[in-house]
Amino acid sequence: MGLRLRPVDTSFYDLFSKSAQHLVTGAELLAEMLSETSDNDDVARRMREAEHAADETTHEIVRKVNSTFVTPFDREDIYNLGSGLDDVMDMMDEAVDLILLYEVVAIPAEFSEQVSILQRCAELTAESMPKLQSMKGLDDYWIEINRLENAGDKFHRRTLANLFSGEHKTIEVLKLKDVAESLEGAIDAFEKVANIVEQIAVKES
Repeated sequence: MGLRLRPVDTSFYDLFSKSAQHLVTGAELLAEMLSETSDNDDVARRMREAEHAADETTHEIVRKVNSTFVTPFDREDIYNLGSGLDDVMDMMDEAVDLILLYEVVAIPAEFSEQVSILQRCAELTAESMPKLQSMKGLDDYWIEINRLENAGDKFHRRTLANLFSGEHKTIEVLKLKDVAESLEGAIDAFEKVANIVEQIAVKES
C-alpha cells in the first residue's frame, strides 16, 4: 500500500487561521459602523486597512502553494479556501463603504441582526480553521454555518419587505437595498467557505 506524504509544515494552517482572524476584525468593524455614535470615516479607514491586510494574507497563501512541493491537502482546495475567505472580507468591506458613500443614517433593525450573524460566522470560522490540521470536529462548523445562513436569508427577506413597505423614500430604498445585498452576500460567502471545508474534510477522511 502506498504511503501518503504528510507535510509537517503548519504554515498553511497558520495562514488560514490568520485569514479567519481578519474576518473577525471585519465583522467587528461592520458592527461598529452600524452604531449611532460611529465615526464612519474612521471605521471605513480601519476597514480598508483590515481588507488590505486580508488581501496580503491571501497572497501569502497563494505564494506558499506555489512554492511548496507537498501541500497538506489538494492545491485547488487550498486556493478555493483562501479565495473564499477573502470574498467574505470583500463583501463586508463593500457594506461599510456603501454606508459611508451613501451617507446612510437610519439603519434598519434587520441590518443589526444580519451583522450579528456575520460576527458569529466569523467567530466560528476562526475557531475552526486550526482544526483543519486534524480534520476532527469540523462537522459542527458547517452545520451551524448553514443554520446561520438560513437565518440570514430570513432577515434579508424581512429587510426587503420593510424597504418596500412604502414607508421609505425611493432614494433611501435604493441605498439600503445595496447595503442589504452586501450583507447577504457576506453571509452567503461564509456558507461557501463552510462548504469548501466540508469538501476538504470528506476528501481527507
